[in-house]
Amino acid sequence: MPKNPVVATLVAVVAVAASAWSVVKPAFASPAKAPLPAEAPMQKGPMATVADMPAVPDSSNLYSEAGVSRMSPAVTEALERVYVPNHTSNTVSVIDPATLEVIDTINVGVNPQHVVPAWDLRTLWVTNNAEGRRDGSLTPIDPNTGKPGKSIRVEDPYNLYWSPDGQSAIVVAEAYKRLDFREPRSMKLQYSILTPKCGGINHGDFSIDGRFALFTCEFDGAVIKIDLVNRSLAGILKLSKYFDRPDVLFATSRKRKARILDPGQLGGEDRAAKAMPQDVRVSPDGKVFFVADMMADGVHVVDGESFKQVGFIATGIGAHGLYPSRDARSLYVTNRGTNKVHGTPGGKGSISVIDFATRTVTKTWPILGGGSPDMGNVSADGKYLWLSGRFDDVVYRIDTATGSVDKIKVGCEPHGLTVWPQPGRYSLGHTGNLR
Repeated sequence: MPKNPVVATLVAVVAVAASAWSVVKPAFASPAKAPLPAEAPMQKGPMATVADMPAVPDSSNLYSEAGVSRMSPAVTEALERVYVPNHTSNTVSVIDPATLEVIDTINVGVNPQHVVPAWDLRTLWVTNNAEGRRDGSLTPIDPNTGKPGKSIRVEDPYNLYWSPDGQSAIVVAEAYKRLDFREPRSMKLQYSILTPKCGGINHGDFSIDGRFALFTCEFDGAVIKIDLVNRSLAGILKLSKYFDRPDVLFATSRKRKARILDPGQLGGEDRAAKAMPQDVRVSPDGKVFFVADMMADGVHVVDGESFKQVGFIATGIGAHGLYPSRDARSLYVTNRGTNKVHGTPGGKGSISVIDFATRTVTKTWPILGGGSPDMGNVSADGKYLWLSGRFDDVVYRIDTATGSVDKIKVGCEPHGLTVWPQPGRYSLGHTGNLR
């Protein structure tokens, strides 16, 4: 401890500020189950999972069943299509990937956000969240015919996931700060988990054994941990590109606002220290979660068991979507080209390729002429990355060998498109998180 009393006081203040950014467990959280050893060696082979969750054949690669040619019998009759929800047009554009042409336009509900494969791979659900109003809905699409069914009224379905055992649809009700667990076909409410300290809850991913999930809090600069066994909120973790710099965190936290509606208007060190997390994806070995951050221009790395930030990888402006390659060696990061929630056409959009093993960026592919790559997924053969151009009203087909880009004109403000069919045994949601 420094002998100088002023220095001693500063050291103590910095220590308190650093601890304030660690995990904060709410008073109502249930006691967490005894975690697995954080540093336990990961052995290749099957591993135990929660009840009724499909087995993990290869614990060193939870994406092993979503590799090239690993197609489920459930998608045998599915048409090869790309389904693009146009948020402002209230439509879904249907693209034939063989011709790169829009061959159909489906009218859906108000403000469609994502097209989500069902857990059993037999239905595609369009999440029409109506910007938090009561007239939100889910529109089913039959992937064998490409035609929609009757929409189901659901409050604020910004995003949609599935419990690892397939027994519940998890509707991300962003405006109401909660996760609604619903019967996966009728969508009748089973129960809800409230997330009052998670402003802008939107994207998530699941642990390798199905015990817990992490969801991002876009407007609170944090991620939350959901205990799926005890059905409770287990903790909240603040994020920062300066996670290991308590001096920077202390200097900027005094200016921090509880809710940032348009963080792109901020500037200087304060803007750089803020977080605005978006998509989440777990590593192939299940040890860490990668969290894209639109404000920090990169990807946070979070240890799932200890629930601590352990790294940060700089990628590009407005890091947003995360998609593993079919061989599970790389993670594609979409950099939307702006830190603003509502950007303009022709931004400095790009794709970064992260090597899972080294956690470093190995390639960066710019969108020539400018663009805004947002959400999407990888083709079944792994040769193309399909992404919506959020502020440019186009879809990008990116060659994963060369980074070259094809563009297809679609509706207004395309968002979470899905490529179908995809390899895998079951879906955990979003635009095709298959395992």
